[in-house]
Order: sequence, then C-alpha cells, then structure tokens
Amino acid sequence: MSSLSQIEAFLPISFTISTSGQPTPEQFVNIASAGYTLVINLATPASSNWNSNENSIVENLGMEYINIPIDWDNPTLTDFDNLADLLDENPERKIWIHCAKNMRVSAMMYLYHRLRKGYREEAARRYLEQIWQPNKIWQNFIDATIELYEE
Repeated sequence: MSSLSQIEAFLPISFTISTSGQPTPEQFVNIASAGYTLVINLATPASSNWNSNENSIVENLGMEYINIPIDWDNPTLTDFDNLADLLDENPERKIWIHCAKNMRVSAMMYLYHRLRKGYREEAARRYLEQIWQPNKIWQNFIDATIELYEE
C-alpha cells in the first residue's frame, strides 16, 4: 500500500475503491499489482497532466480502462449518473478512480455516497474535504444534483 500512497492526492475510500490525482505510468504498475481491475479516469484531454497513452498503459497491465471526461467548468448530472451506475454495477471489483488532482473524483464520490449509498452528510463529506473545498461551479453542481435526487 505504501507505493500507492505516493500517488498524488491518494485517498482510499473502501476495500474496493481508491481515488487519486493523475498516476504516472509507473504508478499504474503499482495499481495493477495491488489488485485493481478497473481504472476510471474523469479527466479530459484539457487537464493539466493528461496522459494520452493511459488507455493502452492500463489495458497492457491487464486492467479495464473507462474514461468519463468531466468538463471542469461544466460537470453534469449525466457525468454523475454514468460514474454512479458503473460503481453500482461493479460492487465486487477493485476500482481506481482518478482525475487530474482528485477534485472531480472527490466531488462525485461525495454525491455517490450521499445520494446512492445513503450516507449521512458528515460521513459523505469527509472524503471531499480531505481533498478540497469545492469552488462555486462545483458547489452549485453538488447542490443542484442533491436537489434533483431529493425531489
């Protein structure tokens, strides 16, 4: 596990889910060695440390790769539902979810725990607050998503 902790903004969520900022190609070797079978990338090609070879790096290590590119300035309910559905459909798999800095991921995981898993506010928010305090765009997205789900 110590090699994983070197990955930018590494945050283990559960026995089956870990999150982080952008891993290096070498760090994907450690992720595969730790038994992860699915890598979900929420970054876009416009992200600061985007790796255009990530898909092949991950697949060559025997893991599945899925990109759900979330526009930093315009996260959507569809983005959230796509990620949440993937997590709900793969409860037994070891999943690594990352973006550039773990900001997109931590906001989505907060919403996932709050809206799909029924965590209390404090429990859902603790992962988010270990990474950042959402900016106005992201806080508005979080509030709007909660409002839609709780109607």
